Amino acid sequence: MTRRPWGLAALRTRLALSALTPLALFLAYLPRRAGLWVGARLGDLAWLTLPGRRAVALDNLTRALGAETTARERARIGRDSFRNLGMNLVEACVFYFRPPQLLLSRVEVRGADNLVAAAALGRGLLGLTAHLGNWELLAASTTLTPIQLSAVYRPLDDPLLDQILERFRGRVGVELIGKRNAIADIRDALRRGRMVGVLLDQNASRREGVFAPFFGVPASTSKGLALIALRTGAPVVPSFIYRTPDGRHVAEFAPALPVPADGDPEAYTRAFNEAIEAAVRRTPDQWFWLHRRWKTRPAEEEA
Repeated sequence: MTRRPWGLAALRTRLALSALTPLALFLAYLPRRAGLWVGARLGDLAWLTLPGRRAVALDNLTRALGAETTARERARIGRDSFRNLGMNLVEACVFYFRPPQLLLSRVEVRGADNLVAAAALGRGLLGLTAHLGNWELLAASTTLTPIQLSAVYRPLDDPLLDQILERFRGRVGVELIGKRNAIADIRDALRRGRMVGVLLDQNASRREGVFAPFFGVPASTSKGLALIALRTGAPVVPSFIYRTPDGRHVAEFAPALPVPADGDPEAYTRAFNEAIEAAVRRTPDQWFWLHRRWKTRPAEEEA
């Protein structure tokens, strides 16, 4: 159910949106190359003016790639990841204010046959993905395949912004499933043969997660996807999108991951992290490094 925005907080949000809408429209109608250039500069600005988030990104990069890279290389990757987010912002304006096909025409889909093969099992599909590339565009890109998408998401704290996000994703028929108490809706979507997309690269609480290696470091990862897959028999298809050097995108759908022989959800979750890590290693400058991925630590490590 959509929450009704009200009160002082909603008024402040409306005023802020009213002020930002002309800027968003300007960004939406820039020529493609100019828009991406402006987005990259917005990323540069964020890198310079958000020292806290910059520090988180560099700390994450040191944990993940410290043994493989120099400090200078990690700083470049971190800054480029901020630039990717700036370009995502500009593309979000394009997608919101202009026909969706304009941005979808810049996407090349690879591996659609893997989706069809997984769907042929008749149990629906589970899409394993991450905050990589332009992940919102990945959701829209499923309209270029024979498969329909339902996306699990956490509603935003601000009801008005949440309504805008719903409209954004709904423009191409993406069905939204709220994260809280989502099991029944996920099962229903699977029964209807849809793919349920799950972003699994964020820190989970100790209660919700299991510790699975991610770049060689234990990372608390939600076990929900593994439990749903094992209980429903729905195949899990790694699904990622990459930005290419010429400003286009490649959406890739890999073959479904093998199910652990013993049905162990922790082993399945480890396989999920391995798939995400492999995708991030391909284009580390396009991952969401500013999130505190390793925030929750094993009890023995904290002790």
